[in-house]
Amino acid sequence: MTPPLEKSPLTEAAYYILLSLYEPMHGYGIMQNVKVLSSDRVNLGPGTLYGAINTLLEKGWIISAGESDSRKKEYQITESGKKVVSYEIQRLEELLKNGRKVTEITS
Repeated sequence: MTPPLEKSPLTEAAYYILLSLYEPMHGYGIMQNVKVLSSDRVNLGPGTLYGAINTLLEKGWIISAGESDSRKKEYQITESGKKVVSYEIQRLEELLKNGRKVTEITS
């Protein structure tokens, strides 16, 4: 059974990992993809990456998609994970909208 959808904000690491896993990817590939998506601003170390992966697996937002060779386990986002990303995008858009509204008034 899929855990209930959490509507709390995602960490930046979790957000970028979930975005990376719209295609099956192994850990090193995720680290490289996060760097690309964030224009080298976010650099995940192995401890951060695998800690986040374990949390995302526990929540049912990603699954293990098999192994690409004898050592590289691949992961992929689930439908529940996609809903979480969608909610996070809506939340971030609201933050931007409200920030722009306030700064336009006070500028």
